[in-house]
Parts: sequence; structure tokens; C-alpha cells
Amino acid sequence: MLKIGLTGGIGTGKSTVCKLFESLGIKTFDADIIARQLVEPGMPTLNLLENTFGADIIQADGTLHRAKLRELIFSDQIKKKQLEDIMHPLIYAKIAEETENASGHYCVVAVPLLMETQKTDLFDRILVIDCSKEIQLERVIRRNKLSREQVLAIIDSQISREQRLTLADDVIENSSSLSRLAEQIKRLHNSYILLATARTTSA
Repeated sequence: MLKIGLTGGIGTGKSTVCKLFESLGIKTFDADIIARQLVEPGMPTLNLLENTFGADIIQADGTLHRAKLRELIFSDQIKKKQLEDIMHPLIYAKIAEETENASGHYCVVAVPLLMETQKTDLFDRILVIDCSKEIQLERVIRRNKLSREQVLAIIDSQISREQRLTLADDVIENSSSLSRLAEQIKRLHNSYILLATARTTSA
């Protein structure tokens, strides 16, 4: 099976793209969803985070206080690295487990920090979703109710748009309509099926 690593900066539209691939019958996986599952109440990972960052990151109902943790890591590079060292190996191990059992010509795995974690070699092709920084800002401010400064800090903590595009095998431009986005995905879908079929035939 062909494994497509899907990535892009915050607010570029990774979730929407995954839904469009799913509408074509393609299995998708989302690193953010996997990360949330790993820190559900009762999970060992949540206990590890509490021991590392303190009880303040746990809310009264036992769930992770994401806003509090976000504040900690964006103001302290050491804590950010601690979080990455805990979460990234667990997330990639779960991705490997789930994609191993997937069926079909290809699957899509959405990983926001794919290039930052230097794990592009785990995938056969890297698909980047791209849009301007201003569109990112507008979408994230509206969706997450964050300030412009907070969103800029998140964008600046990620690999640059130019670096991301340089490392891409395929690019989706997501600055206009949903129909335009769907057209691009349909073309990629057909291309990936051809690639997967050719690889199977030559194997």
C-alpha cells in the first residue's frame, strides 16, 4: 500500500482534505486525533504528562488542560522539547500500527509536524497543503478564538512555508473554493491509484 504523508501549517485545511479523501473511499489517519486518544483520562501518557509538567495541566474532570499545556510549551523551549520527546514516538508507533492493518491502494496520514519531526522517510509521498499566512491567520483566529499574536507564534514555531514546499512531492493549493479543492484531490486520487498499481505490478 502506498502511504501518503499529508502535512501543512496550522489552518491550511488538513482536516477538510482528509474528509475529501475519505469521500473517495480512502482510509485516512490523523496524528492530532491519535495524540488526543493517547492523553484521554486513564491513559498512561496522561499520567506521564502530569508527572512531567505538574498537576496544573489536569482539569477538575481529569482531562488534559490543553490551553495550560500550550502556554507552558510556547514560553519554554525546554518544556516544548520534553513534550515532543514524550508524544512523538508514541504517535508514530500508533500510526505504524494502524497503517499496517489498512487496506486499499493507498492511505493518507495527516501529520502537522511531519517535516519538523524529520519523519518524511516513513511515507512514499509527501503531500503539502498550502495557503498564504494571512489566510492561515484568518482561519485559525475564527476557528480557535485565539489572538493574532498567538496564531503568529504557532506559525513561527513551525517550519517555513518555503521549506515545506521545497520538500513536497505533491502540493494542494487551498486558498479558494471547496469545489476547487475537491478537483485537486480527485486528480491526486487518480494519480496515487496509478502509482500504487504500478508498484504492485512491478513487485
